[in-house]
Amino acid sequence: MAKLYFKYGAMGSSKSAQALITQFNYEERGMTVWLIKPSTDDRDGADVIQSRIGLSRRASVICPGDSIVELYRSTGRTDVIIADEAQFFTPEQIDELRWIVDFEDIPVLCFGLRTDFLTKFFPGAMRLMELADSIQEIKTVCSCGRKATVNARIDGNGRVVTKGAQVLIGGNDSYVAMCHRCWRQKVAEQESQISIE
Repeated sequence: MAKLYFKYGAMGSSKSAQALITQFNYEERGMTVWLIKPSTDDRDGADVIQSRIGLSRRASVICPGDSIVELYRSTGRTDVIIADEAQFFTPEQIDELRWIVDFEDIPVLCFGLRTDFLTKFFPGAMRLMELADSIQEIKTVCSCGRKATVNARIDGNGRVVTKGAQVLIGGNDSYVAMCHRCWRQKVAEQESQISIE
């Protein structure tokens, strides 16, 4: 019985690496994988999924207005769908992935972030939390040693950013994974420095 999986973690938790390793494992067993990503994530190239450890593969690009069901039907035989950066899919596209699981009996494995730099759900991630059969956290650590859960956005001076658009594509130069406590402390320190100045 096929399932919808959501494997989430903070920045730097090797989500993309795990997605690509999972693809390799399926293909090694002779199965056909449809590897997809949202068009929002273009930092490594429009149709490239790349991990920080150097793994990379080409993927089908899904734009916000695309029907995933229609694109799936045009792919031919597919044994499994693997989606990276799934938080950037629209809720309607997540519903379509659920439909493929239910009515085509194809497993769908989604990898991505749960929340943004202000600890708010991404709409696609929220829909996955509502619909997934299996939800698994991919853990990473804060510099203090605690489990990192916050995708802290940083500016060019290393200061934590607390205002701005929900989506800003970037890697280690723009984000750092922190535990909630360290994130709160850093924000409070910065606010106290501003009030002193």
